[in-house]
Amino acid sequence: MEENFRMIAKCFFGFEEILENELRALGAQDVEKGVRMVSFKGDKGFMYKANLSLRTALKVLKPIYSFRANNEQALYKGISGVNWSKLLNANQTFVIDATVHSTYFNHSEFVSQKCKDAIVDQFRERTGQRPSIDKAFPDLRINVHIDKDQVSVALDTSGNSLHQRGYRTATNIAPINEVLAAGILLLSGWEGQSHFLDPMCGSGTFLAEAAMIACNIPANINRKEFAFEKWKDWDNDLFEQIINSLMKKTKEFHYTIKGFDKAPSAVNKAKDNIRNANLEDYVTIKEENFFDTEKEVEGKLHMVFNPPYDERLDIHMEEFYKNIGDTLKKSYPGTNAWFITANLEALKFVGLKPSRKIKLFNGSLEARLVKYEMYEGSKRTKFQVSE
Repeated sequence: MEENFRMIAKCFFGFEEILENELRALGAQDVEKGVRMVSFKGDKGFMYKANLSLRTALKVLKPIYSFRANNEQALYKGISGVNWSKLLNANQTFVIDATVHSTYFNHSEFVSQKCKDAIVDQFRERTGQRPSIDKAFPDLRINVHIDKDQVSVALDTSGNSLHQRGYRTATNIAPINEVLAAGILLLSGWEGQSHFLDPMCGSGTFLAEAAMIACNIPANINRKEFAFEKWKDWDNDLFEQIINSLMKKTKEFHYTIKGFDKAPSAVNKAKDNIRNANLEDYVTIKEENFFDTEKEVEGKLHMVFNPPYDERLDIHMEEFYKNIGDTLKKSYPGTNAWFITANLEALKFVGLKPSRKIKLFNGSLEARLVKYEMYEGSKRTKFQVSE
């Protein structure tokens, strides 16, 4: 039997609880929520499964060693305490990603360099050969995290950030990160239990992520590779087995997923990306200006979108956000409408009272995810218009 070991899944601020729920649902053991991360236990098969399935994780790390160091000699000695030949051959390549929160070390580049020296010297002394550095496509990606004098060494099981799902080749001016999109959908309560609309769909990220959630398709099934595929203990048969078992758990979806965008170029890009993700059976995209549309479906509609909020775009923001509120009020009864914006000033012009406001970050921008409940009939006018 494979041994269980501890792993750390990194995430965006505000997504810790959803990631914790995702891990529990997948069957992770000993799950503990932290800040921008969740730690858990599982075996090698679960490590593969977590990378394939997690929608809100940016990376999955496998901690292998920790020690204390308050100067460069102690750091060098600590890194030398790992038997690197168990993880790497002398003819292979590696890279070190260092994160430093410490008064003893103030440069992550310096820390990376010192750690690299310790690894290379160990190989040279033992074999006369040395592995080399490859920043783009290393065989082993090592993560070194220093907090005060506590040094944690982990292997990066994922490689490139897990938001790089593999289906998005074409993007618009301000595309939303795939992990951020999936997290917003999960925060909004989207599970595929109603019709779905993204009225400003851009390159189609919300549409793809919404379809994958609704059908329980693993988030990273279209990804070209994971870092663990280059490891010494890589087990291709086990990986195939995990993929097959995940694909057996996909489900039918009985509603519609639609996207509008008024830019023909965005519509074409979105269609390309949906095709790349093999989701054309679930998603339709039309060239429409949201402000000229009305609700097309019976029953509940779940709406999630990412309106423009960059002042550099040629849009009068106050008027634009007022139009969002007017369109929802006039044309979309029976709709739960969610959107994210970093333009907190323009948000005031929507003219509706949000029933929820969640603080998130889109890159470095502080943003709000807001929810507007558009009721059917008279209740709508009674509660929705802000004073």
